[in-house]
Amino acid sequence: MNSSPSPLSPSRFEGCTLTGALSVLTELQDAICIIHGPAGCAHHNFSLLHATLLSNDRFEIPRLLSTDLDENDIIFGGEEALEAAIARALTLTPAPASIFVLTTCIVETIGDDTEAVCAKHRGIPVIPVATAGFLGGVFETGIRNALSSVASLARPGAEPTLSANLIGEKNLEYGVDENAAEIARLLGRLGLGINLRFVRGITTHDIERLGSAALNILRDPGLRPIGEDLQRRLGTPYIASFPVGLSGTCRFLDEVGRVCGIDASDAVEEERAYQRAMLEGFCDMAGSRVRFAPLHAMLETDPVAEAVCTECARALDLTIAPDGTLVPFPHPAPVGTAGVRRMLHRWRLQIRG
Repeated sequence: MNSSPSPLSPSRFEGCTLTGALSVLTELQDAICIIHGPAGCAHHNFSLLHATLLSNDRFEIPRLLSTDLDENDIIFGGEEALEAAIARALTLTPAPASIFVLTTCIVETIGDDTEAVCAKHRGIPVIPVATAGFLGGVFETGIRNALSSVASLARPGAEPTLSANLIGEKNLEYGVDENAAEIARLLGRLGLGINLRFVRGITTHDIERLGSAALNILRDPGLRPIGEDLQRRLGTPYIASFPVGLSGTCRFLDEVGRVCGIDASDAVEEERAYQRAMLEGFCDMAGSRVRFAPLHAMLETDPVAEAVCTECARALDLTIAPDGTLVPFPHPAPVGTAGVRRMLHRWRLQIRG
């Protein structure tokens, strides 16, 4: 949500701040998220997250609690309800290793001192997360706020390893695990592993390893503030985006090598040969005329994805023309060579009819 009343503001369509934060925090396997607000906020988000997990064959129940504020709480304050919800969370089995308290629009509006309630000593971290989109903020704001809150548990001084962290994967994105596997494949060409998927399928204890990676790889440039904060606090340099497209993937290998002090020239040549072999598998499309399906009106244009499409069309000798076969436009841009392959499979299905 966004406070602007203008129906023309694109940020009106960018989703709920609370949902963005929950897409991150529910991936902490031993944490409990308390939604401080009316029951409807919890119900809506539980349903969305549960359905998304099921669609990805993950038979898990998001660990959410609600303070279930009623009219009396909204008039006189909901801090007592929050105290009760935290106390309840501490009695659950298995016991949580951390608790995250997410504010809602109404709680921020009435002025509950959520930070003061969370600051009381309870033996485990109880961390407030600002997620009231009504006062300014969208889905991506929730993701950034959640990542910052989880990162507050990390401390400098971890034993360094030749590895990388994946920062801010889009957990509701189709193909999130395929994208991570592609990054792992590319890093393997340079002798690097993945230290931590921050935050996906990890525990509170795992966060201690956050500072041990040689490099942080952000999902997209919108997470630069997180990259800067982690570099300042933990000393870890970052790359601003996952690799996209053919040439972008090779540049990614170069950049990882430069940051980590590794000669990436052999890895780049190996990847280029791998890409040529991959493109050979789509040579039957050569000479086809194509045009790209327009994005939904609620989505902003993506020059990076446009460049990837143009690059692939040129590599396969496709002609982009108004009367060409309509092929899907990727949103977001395909990650790595594997992402390009999946995109080209979809193109071929349309071209072959």
